[in-house]
Amino acid sequence: MSRNVVIVDGLRTPFAKAGTDLKTIHPAVLGQKALSELIAKTNLDTELVDEVIIGNTGSPSDSVNIGRVVALRSGVPLKTSAYTVHRNCASALESVTSGYEKIKSGTMDVVLVGGTESMSQLPLLFSAKFQDIFGEFAFAKTLGKRLGALKKLKLAHLKPRISVVEGLTDPFAGINMGQTAEILAKEFGITREQQDTFAARSHNLAVEAQKKGAFKEEITPMFVPPKFKKVIHQDIGPRDGQSVEKLAKLKPYFDRKYGSITVGNACPLTDGAAMLLLMEEEKAKSLGYQPLARIKGYAFAGLEPERMGLGPVYSTPIALKRAGLELKDMDLIELNEAFAAQVLACNKAFASDEFCQSKLGLSKAMGEVDMDKLNVNGGAIALGHPVGATGTRLVLTVAKALKAQKKKYGLATLCIGGGQGGAMVVENMNV
Repeated sequence: MSRNVVIVDGLRTPFAKAGTDLKTIHPAVLGQKALSELIAKTNLDTELVDEVIIGNTGSPSDSVNIGRVVALRSGVPLKTSAYTVHRNCASALESVTSGYEKIKSGTMDVVLVGGTESMSQLPLLFSAKFQDIFGEFAFAKTLGKRLGALKKLKLAHLKPRISVVEGLTDPFAGINMGQTAEILAKEFGITREQQDTFAARSHNLAVEAQKKGAFKEEITPMFVPPKFKKVIHQDIGPRDGQSVEKLAKLKPYFDRKYGSITVGNACPLTDGAAMLLLMEEEKAKSLGYQPLARIKGYAFAGLEPERMGLGPVYSTPIALKRAGLELKDMDLIELNEAFAAQVLACNKAFASDEFCQSKLGLSKAMGEVDMDKLNVNGGAIALGHPVGATGTRLVLTVAKALKAQKKKYGLATLCIGGGQGGAMVVENMNV
């Protein structure tokens, strides 16, 4: 029996640059906010929920299975299982595909999925030497031995390891994500001006989208602690009046002498959460829902870690084939803007016969990406990229945009640190 999987609806918190208004909010609380508001918005009977699956990369030590914490905080019954998934930048897309498979197989009918991340709260770590000394001090049974342990402590031992830096550095290639983007910029001949032009486009489209209320249906407002008097209604990141001239003043960040990647043409560290309600199509209809979109297919694929930014080019043709569609059929595309250079490199690769034949085994290029269809409300350079939540945000954003524009097919795709790509094709059920 054929079982279609639909997105009933979705909701997310505002996304905020790390260190700003959401910096003190625990990722479990961010997730709770998005999920509980989604449950309320859809008037969902939580007794019907078969499982909750949440993406996260930071794994806070006080909520190691943050999926279960988010579920219980959101009022999901104790009997309902919940777990956390981690696929770097695609953790939240992994949650969606995991829920899809559970429903498609007939194992479940109703699954809540999504992702949450507080990049503000990714910790500083003590050095191994400091940990040894601290352990010796903690287990010392006499005052003399404790003082002896403290005498070994040197100022250099207090230098922390920065977890976000380590997390964004590939252990196989030995370089960070920004340096992988530098490789693509050089290999595909992408100039600094082209990157800055694309970054300015992202900000300007995002600001325009905010002004016309394009995100109103996907964002739930949040009160800002500790006084809870300020309310955030939209993403903190898009800059009104951003220009190539302003961006050109920034210095390269990852390769200061020869590079072209700056903090202005790359996505910022970000806090936020996003959630979706998935159901088997007939189940949704029996409950009186008019679903937002139908999931047509998805795929993950691997490639060289040092060229991880090309991940969307590797995963997209597989997802399209499974959906029975082609790139030209996509009315809207959400391609995560980890770096402007990475998106522009993907666009060139999509349109290259040589690349698609030699690297992907296709007979010809997938085709040109129509810029009028790409990230029409801005992308992660402006909106932000909370790593464990972005995959769900991309799917939610493209589904909402399809409905608003009365378009049929959408593609959500992103690169994944470590050398992977993820892609999902959705169909608007409101046309």
